[in-house]
Parts: sequence; C-alpha cells; structure tokens
Amino acid sequence: MTRRTFLASPMVAAPFMASPQGEVQAAEYYELRVYHARRGRQHDALSEFFQGAWLPAMTRLGIAPVGVFEVMVGPGNPSIYLLIPFKSLEGLATLESRLAADAEYQRAGAGVVNAPATDPAYVREECSLMMAFSAMPRLERPDFGPRQAGRIFELRTYESHSKKANKKKIEMFNTGEIAIFRRTGLRPVFFGETLIGQNLPQLTYMLAFDSMESHDTNWAAFARDPEWKKLSTTPGYTDGEIVSNISNLFLRPTSYSQI
Repeated sequence: MTRRTFLASPMVAAPFMASPQGEVQAAEYYELRVYHARRGRQHDALSEFFQGAWLPAMTRLGIAPVGVFEVMVGPGNPSIYLLIPFKSLEGLATLESRLAADAEYQRAGAGVVNAPATDPAYVREECSLMMAFSAMPRLERPDFGPRQAGRIFELRTYESHSKKANKKKIEMFNTGEIAIFRRTGLRPVFFGETLIGQNLPQLTYMLAFDSMESHDTNWAAFARDPEWKKLSTTPGYTDGEIVSNISNLFLRPTSYSQI
C-alpha cells in the first residue's frame, strides 16, 4: 500500500472523541505550513497568491476556517504560516489533486503554480501534520468583538524526550490544563499532537489575544492560579519529567485570514 493510498483509506478516518460536555465529535487534523520567502517582490507575490487564488480555492473545497499569518516576533521573517483544518486524512491526501482540477485556481494562481526554477515563488516550504486533542477536538475561531482587528496569536511547541513523556503531557492538557487556560483568560485556537514533523515527539498549540497587554495579564493569571500550581507539581506532570524544550513565536493574521 502506498503512503497516498494509506492516507486516503477508511482505516485512517478521523477518530471520534468525547468533548468536555460529553458530546462525541470527530477529531480534526491540522496541517501547519510555513513558506519562507525573500523580502520584497517574492513575498508580496506569494501573499497575493494566497489571498487571490489559494484561499478562494480552499473555500470552494469546503476547507475552513483557514488561518494565514505573518511572523510578528520570531525567527524566519518573512515567512507565511498557514493553518489548515481537515475533517479526515483523506481530505489532506487528495487536496493537491483537487486543486489541480480547479481551473479557476490554476488560472488565478498561475504565477506561483507555474513558477520556473529561474524565478521561484518561495525559498522553501515546511509542513507538519497534527491530530486534535480529545479535550479540544475542533478548532475555535477567536472573537474579540470591536478589538478583533488587533488580535495576535502565540504558537507554542513542547518537545519531550520520549513518546511516553509526550503522551503524558497531552494527558495533562486534556485532564486539567486546558480548562485552567480557559478559566484564566487564555483562549486556545487548537491543540495538536504532531504526527509528522520535525523534532519529534512534540505537541503544538495556538492561543489568541486581543493585545500583547492581554497576553501578559492572562499568562500572569495562569501562573499564579492555585489549581495550576497543584497540577504542575504533581508527580508525573512536572516539566522536568515530561517536557524537554519549549519554543514559541508570535503571529499576526493577514487581512484575509479566516482565523
């Protein structure tokens, strides 16, 4: 069986998970793409492609909401981050063939789709594949009302020394930490166990804030929360036992991002 056939087979359909309210929901899969581009014309052309060709094509395919972000604070600037939710791995496996069959996409995005080697559309592309946590099986779009335009996103990755430790950290989020996040004002967009990617084993999640001031205030509230202090010092859940490295960066959504 080829990798493509495996991804498209019923055996790898989205697992069903119980939400905190007891409802059974299919866990989403997330593809996180990073496009590294050169400053100036290349970056601008790539951004125009995502806005004018790629994102409309994704909407026609029923894949939404899709996040498109630029680096605000972090390495690799300029880079464009795409967060793509899928209901199943089949949706991911067949995406490129469906885009290839979309005549409007091929026409509108010709400059990038057909870019020659002498004038590439971007420098490199990186991808990772994640599966949603059971405590948060679906992506959540933030709504800050009149402060929506100023929203920022923090993308955090936790690496572990072993898969067992990685699973223990995921358990910690599912059984208590996500609930503490919500109660202290930290608004999650998604939590994902990385299935394919770099620096495995790891997990990645995204938080949304209406400002950097809110970011600082809400993280401070989380850090002093009594339940968090108790949970984080519980044997088996301490950082020294299950987390070997944490990295984070700040992203700002483009004007056309759906998240």
